[in-house]
Amino acid sequence: MPKRVSTVLGREFGASLRATIARTGLKEAEPARRLGWEHAKVSDLVNGKGGTSLEEFSFLLGLCGARPDEFQYLKGLFLESREKGWLQLYESALPPHVRTLIQHERISKEIVHWSSLYLPGLLQVEPYTRALVEDSPFVKPEDAPSWIAARMERRTIVAGHRKFVFYLYEPVLYSPVGGADVLAEQLHELLRMSVRPYISLRVLPAGRALTGDFTLLKFEKWEPVVYQGSLNSALFLDDKASIAIYQEALKVMDRLALGREESRELITRIVS
Repeated sequence: MPKRVSTVLGREFGASLRATIARTGLKEAEPARRLGWEHAKVSDLVNGKGGTSLEEFSFLLGLCGARPDEFQYLKGLFLESREKGWLQLYESALPPHVRTLIQHERISKEIVHWSSLYLPGLLQVEPYTRALVEDSPFVKPEDAPSWIAARMERRTIVAGHRKFVFYLYEPVLYSPVGGADVLAEQLHELLRMSVRPYISLRVLPAGRALTGDFTLLKFEKWEPVVYQGSLNSALFLDDKASIAIYQEALKVMDRLALGREESRELITRIVS
């Protein structure tokens, strides 16, 4: 069965609009009735099928009592919803991409992550995360608790009903984030997690890095998505050409990386 045509941006738009409508306490058909629309028009809108002008969409948001910031956010999504890929720029304390990433991680069937700078966020222990956040010149001290809490929340998705593949760059295993004791605790956590049957942890030897960090998310119903984060933006790619490039990079990593047992042995030698 072919997978549905759906984009990261479209799913974010649909989820946000549903939340706005739900907050009114009205069933989905009621806003349509009050606006003189067919019920299917609202249904098509929240499912990213279009068929609505910006003016009509604004009427709907007004009926739902959307706040000014919410109105501008949804309007921006509405105008961009037919684009391929999605670049999120942010200035807030907790970037919106964190919410989008977590939402897509929770509905994925497989997550493949390449870490070249730090150990994977989904496997980080709290002291390691805290050290990264508190040492960052880009996170204000008053915002640090929110960042740490969000990263720890992401760890809850690591469970056996989906598959995980982590490629780690060897030099990262020696980087003393938070000091020797924190690094030792973090490496022991990697060893504990690596024995789980649904987790594959592979180390890429030094000098073999191909690109910066990225995550490939695979789904039951939709095509894959690639996520890349930077200091002030997040890029979600879902077009076939981009996905093919990253899938090819992962094939190369699979050939170059140590096997699961070899990777465990290397981490064990480092931590001891």
